[in-house]
Amino acid sequence: MTKPSDLPSLVGQEVGLSRWITVDQARIDAFARITEDEQFIHVDPERAKQTPFGGTIAHGFLTLSLASAMAEAVEPLDGVVMGVNYGFDKLRFLAPVPAGSKVRGRFKLLSAEDKGGGRWLLKHELTVEIDGGDKPALIAEWLSMQMVNV
Repeated sequence: MTKPSDLPSLVGQEVGLSRWITVDQARIDAFARITEDEQFIHVDPERAKQTPFGGTIAHGFLTLSLASAMAEAVEPLDGVVMGVNYGFDKLRFLAPVPAGSKVRGRFKLLSAEDKGGGRWLLKHELTVEIDGGDKPALIAEWLSMQMVNV
């Protein structure tokens, strides 16, 4: 576990690399149903073959939603009570994720601010890589507020 007092020394370093997560058509279809975003490029393999993508692709927001599972790769803070999403400073979708692809998250700590009272505002650069891809699926600056025992 990382001590909160060690956070400033980790700024600029890679602090986590997640496992690969498969983004198959069943996951894409389930996401489409629950979000009511059933655009053909995501759910109709035959029609999607006629596009420049050559098949169905994951929703950008589906790929982004996997960030929470990927974040398990980042070593937790010692004494953490809870952490909450605080938002994003930047987010760019750079490459489509074809159905059947595997993705993983690479985390670099960009900043760690002691907000007092056991609260730490962390900013991570999240790069979601596509197995075998030339470009990442997305890059984001992800903010989280970590509450630790003081």
